[in-house]
Amino acid sequence: MSRGILQEQRQEQISDGMLLQAAARGDGGAFATLVERHKSYLWSIALRTTGDCDDAEDALQDALLNIFRTAGTFRRDSSVVVWMHRVVVNSCFDRLRRRRTHAADPFPEYDNDLPDEATADFTGNVDLRLSIGRALDVLPPSQRAAIVAVDIEGRSIEETALRLGVPPGTVKSRCARGRVKLALVLGHLRDDR
Repeated sequence: MSRGILQEQRQEQISDGMLLQAAARGDGGAFATLVERHKSYLWSIALRTTGDCDDAEDALQDALLNIFRTAGTFRRDSSVVVWMHRVVVNSCFDRLRRRRTHAADPFPEYDNDLPDEATADFTGNVDLRLSIGRALDVLPPSQRAAIVAVDIEGRSIEETALRLGVPPGTVKSRCARGRVKLALVLGHLRDDR
């Protein structure tokens, strides 16, 4: 394009809708301006949804590519930023689904300093880790993130709340709900002798 929309008007006077229309016509500068305008918001959505910086980066990249490709299909039934938000969240959920299907359970760590009776039931330990890993997959991502941070990583409620960007009370309720679900799923492991 010889003249982009950004050359015709001052950048701050251009609405998101106009930038998206220009991007749909191939104006890369307009798309870059639109992305720059909402980048920190979209990043926070991706990070909060995935709970992992690497996954958030990949999901956001996929979402931005999808937004650019489908800019011409925007129907104006919501604001541009709401539409972009929806695309980012969907991209994050796709990434989480893919990660869950491709995830491999790590091997249990073997500690040579343990007495023989502690390592005698190696198969049982592997089965237990697999059961717990599968049980965690049953939880919604928000509950799983809270349970892993508090109960597995040993983080405080306050630290977990900061990491997840939610109030401490939300972390407590997610942990409580997640523990109830885990107790139901892992009930077969209870030793009732």
